[in-house]
Amino acid sequence: MLQGVSIQDGDFADTVADAVAGDFVYFDPPYVPTSATSSFTGYVADGFTARDQVRLRDVALELKQRGVAVVLSNSGAPFVRELYSTGFTIHEVQAARAINSKASGRGPVTELLIT
Repeated sequence: MLQGVSIQDGDFADTVADAVAGDFVYFDPPYVPTSATSSFTGYVADGFTARDQVRLRDVALELKQRGVAVVLSNSGAPFVRELYSTGFTIHEVQAARAINSKASGRGPVTELLIT
């Protein structure tokens, strides 16, 4: 299924700089926390900040304007909804979550697929 597909690792802006009309790009950033007790924002020490989220939105919008098909996923946090309220279509999906330190926190959560 991945024949002819390029999977790259690096800064997202650099990784997609050469994308052209007809390409497909999927972004799966660290999700914006949805509560005060949810604090995971990255896989590295400095995390993925609100500024990074804004930069990702700007890169995604530029790609769309160049004819690149863009899909990204994120949490249903109000910040994310506001960030992508112009120039994007937001689709809500329910995602199962089986891991949480509290059993009451497990189960379906709202996530966003943004195109």
